[in-house]
Amino acid sequence: MNSNRLFFIDAVRAFAILMMLQGHFIDTLLNPIYRDKTNVAYQIWSYFRGITAPTFFAISGLVFLYLLLKAKDKGNDYPRIKKGLYRGALLIVIGYTLRINVFGWLSGEFTSSIFIIDVLQCIGLSLIMLIVCYVLLRKHIRILSILLLVLGCLCFLSEPLYRSLDLSHVPKLFANYMTKNNGSIFTILPWFGFTAFGGFLATIFFSHLHKNRFRLITVISFFVLGSLLIEYSSWLLMKIHYWTDIELFKSSAYYNYLFTRFGNVLLLFGIFYAAEPILKGSLIGKIGQKTLSIYVIHFIIIFGSFTGIGLKQFFSKSLNPTETIFGALLFMVIVCLISFHYVKTNAFIYKKLRQSINHLKL
Repeated sequence: MNSNRLFFIDAVRAFAILMMLQGHFIDTLLNPIYRDKTNVAYQIWSYFRGITAPTFFAISGLVFLYLLLKAKDKGNDYPRIKKGLYRGALLIVIGYTLRINVFGWLSGEFTSSIFIIDVLQCIGLSLIMLIVCYVLLRKHIRILSILLLVLGCLCFLSEPLYRSLDLSHVPKLFANYMTKNNGSIFTILPWFGFTAFGGFLATIFFSHLHKNRFRLITVISFFVLGSLLIEYSSWLLMKIHYWTDIELFKSSAYYNYLFTRFGNVLLLFGIFYAAEPILKGSLIGKIGQKTLSIYVIHFIIIFGSFTGIGLKQFFSKSLNPTETIFGALLFMVIVCLISFHYVKTNAFIYKKLRQSINHLKL
């Protein structure tokens, strides 16, 4: 068994994808009259829904750069770089493809909704940006680590500067990566910040994983830093504003959801890293290895990719809490089962194709 493998990563990804499944199902189908922000259950659901995307971006940066650094340590990082660039481009293409409505196109209905940017495009572009940083500083890992930490902080601190950015003069294909005015769900800023922080954590794991008591120290650090970010990051930003008289720190403190959400992500990392010994080989780890297929399948079922026919078209904002809860649980089980079957089917097809190609070559 490879002692350098981070098993908790798959568990974190599994948790995030399951939270995304139930979050999208409930948000899309629950009747608005039941969205009571004073209700404890609704507050808990909103909390987990709010940290799902930050967790995805942070864990993506962590796992990718960690594998890249391991490959470099073996003197063979170029295949991993190529694979990463391909992966990033693939995520961007899939993100656009899921917005295609074939039946609508056949009937002559073309809309600009295909240019809407969602989580896949932003993660794909973030990975490509992470690779660029790595290629520039692959011989100076400590400088790379500092750069990623600084980039993460800058992405978060500068959020007030691009929050209401007007890019009406820029083609939607490019503007949608920076503004939500045209319907984009995610934008590259500030979300690349979470990926950059994940990359920074990857350099920490790579450099110190072999040391004694690393797990204990790291788990404690996750809990301490996460709690500090949640409770005191706004206070610190205001203090810096008083010291420097820079208005940007004050604006960030008054709308400080990024540092606090990253604090929540660190707490989540701490929980799963502490529980890693009991998560090895578990079902939740296997689910974490199928996140892309799960995402694609759930998007098709809920939002009706390609056909325009999904659960949203039939039950949008119409279910009561009981129907929504049981429906969400059933939805998670079905999507995961389809994903596991889909992966097995793909493996069988790819095996037969490779056999056929080899036979033709012979």
